[in-house]
Amino acid sequence: MRLLTVAAMRRVDAAAIDGETSGLTLMEAAGAAVAARARARLPAGGRIVILCGPGNNGGDGFVAARLLAEGGATVELLLLGDRATLKGDAARAAEAWRGPVGRANPEALPPCDLVVDALFGAGLARDLDGVARALVEAVNTSGTPVLAVDVPSGVDGDTGAVRGAGIRAVETVTFVTLKPGHLLEPGRSLCGQLSVADIGTGPAAFEAGLAACVPTYRNGPDLWAREFPRLTGTSHKYTRGHALVLSGPATKTGAARLAARGALRVGAGLVTVVSPVAALPENAAHLTAIMLRPCESADDLDDMLTDERLNVVLAGPGLGTGEPTRERVAVAAAAGRGLVLDADALTSFAGQAPLLAAHLADGGAQAVLTPHAGEFARLFDGTEATAEGADKVARTRAAARLTGAVVVLKGSDTVIAAPDGRAAINDHGSPYLGTAGSGDVLGGLIAGLLAQGMEPFEAASAGVWLHGDAGLRHGPGLIAEDIPELMPAVLRGFA
Repeated sequence: MRLLTVAAMRRVDAAAIDGETSGLTLMEAAGAAVAARARARLPAGGRIVILCGPGNNGGDGFVAARLLAEGGATVELLLLGDRATLKGDAARAAEAWRGPVGRANPEALPPCDLVVDALFGAGLARDLDGVARALVEAVNTSGTPVLAVDVPSGVDGDTGAVRGAGIRAVETVTFVTLKPGHLLEPGRSLCGQLSVADIGTGPAAFEAGLAACVPTYRNGPDLWAREFPRLTGTSHKYTRGHALVLSGPATKTGAARLAARGALRVGAGLVTVVSPVAALPENAAHLTAIMLRPCESADDLDDMLTDERLNVVLAGPGLGTGEPTRERVAVAAAAGRGLVLDADALTSFAGQAPLLAAHLADGGAQAVLTPHAGEFARLFDGTEATAEGADKVARTRAAARLTGAVVVLKGSDTVIAAPDGRAAINDHGSPYLGTAGSGDVLGGLIAGLLAQGMEPFEAASAGVWLHGDAGLRHGPGLIAEDIPELMPAVLRGFA
């Protein structure tokens, strides 16, 4: 699913109106969609309070109130501000409402079964304060279920940031498509269930919106399924790629084995753990289908990579930080293979992102970097990617531009960005994935998909989604070792 920024959505509306669909027609369709979702949530004989703001979001609320009342619902409409200040389509929608208009008072919210939040939309350009903020806080304190219109009031539609205060909704109805703020935290946690309504803007207007913003996607199979590796009757292990996973010392070998297992389970034909000699016994005791080779230095790795069948290297999990790791990364990058860097491989370049970028450019490696927030902050310290006030998508895009690599900024709202500006936001996951070793497996999944020929952006996006799906399938009690073993069930839908 393509996402639209607030500005791009305004372009959609403008293009639709230029195409002779009136703004009031769009507002009527939006209000009808809100009314339909409100009916679905309202218990029999229930009471609805609709909170309307001073702009077009409030106009949607007036339309919804009228349609609900005409359908027999008990509706009370409360307006934040003065009715005389309403303008344009919102004023016309208010004129069509024949019921009373009360003043929204945060100290006297009437009891009800459902609140419809039509106060402020996605384009809110200031922090809520005064009566508006008090009203949002009163709604949250009431505990009444909230259906939000466009976005929960107070949530920035582009960034998911909360502007002063944000309403907590059980469902959010938005129009045409989602916006980044629906998927980025903390806004994502305030939206509840997401519903997207077609309000009749039409394909041409949507294309105008797409042209007005850099491609941003909701991560899902529609983004990468066409590139997903599929076996044919002539496939064999050598056609499915060979991934190398660099192991650390004997006391830190588990992370590399978790990553290797992920690469194997996602379909890489061969996976080899390359290990310091002292760690060979520890690794050998735990590996069966995964092969094992000694590697004491960057020179050893360089010699190994003369075999062009070894098409992907994963470095970082448990590898250790410092110059030896930097040397191995430089060698792997110069070989021009697929390259996944995580954990210690990233921390070894803390504050040296330009140096890492130079290594990656040296051999034209197809690289994916998979930092969590702390690793990201250390690696990109002092760069545009850590600029104060920048949102998560902007920071990840900046990191991808700087390094020439696909960057996966992990979290509950993982963002994947490519050097060309494409970005995807992942909301397909589970909090149970927050466990030791989970990120190591993710690195292995991405490496395994790269080994099978997927392009870096698609491999990273697919790996993140598959990882999330495993977490959703397992639920409570998940440990990192479970994730690779869930892959057969996850992958069955892509066979």
